[in-house]
Amino acid sequence: MNAHILDIRIYYEDTDAGGIVYHSNFLNFAERARCELLREVGYECSKIEQDLGFLFVVKHADIEYIKPARLDDALQVKTTLESMRNSSFQMRQIVQKDGQDLCNMLITLVCVETNEIKPVRFPDILREKLNHYAESKE
Repeated sequence: MNAHILDIRIYYEDTDAGGIVYHSNFLNFAERARCELLREVGYECSKIEQDLGFLFVVKHADIEYIKPARLDDALQVKTTLESMRNSSFQMRQIVQKDGQDLCNMLITLVCVETNEIKPVRFPDILREKLNHYAESKE
C-alpha cells in the first residue's frame, strides 16, 4: 500500500481547555492531508476549480475516535485511496502517534462541476495519479 503521509504538530489552537485535540480538528487534519496529496500529484486545490472546472466535495465522513491527541504531540495522517467510482471516491485517513491509531476516517468525496454542483466523471489523468495510493486488496 502506498500511503501519503502528512506530519502534523498539535498547537494550542487545536486543543480544548483540557489540552486535548478538539474532535472536529481531526477533520481539518484530514482535509490538509488530502490537499497535500493532491499537490504531490500535481494539482493545487486552489487551481482545480479554475483549471479543470470541477471541485471535490465531501459527501460522507465515517469517523472513529480511538485515543486522544494532546498539545505538542507529533502526529501523522496516513491517506490511502480505498475505492473509486465514476464520480466519487473514498479515502481512508488514519491519524497516528508513534504508530498507534488515534482516529480512523473513511471519507467519501464526489467530483462535481462548479456551476450547478452536479456530479461529473472523474478525470482519467487524475484517476491514474490517485491510483498510486490505492489500498491493496490482498
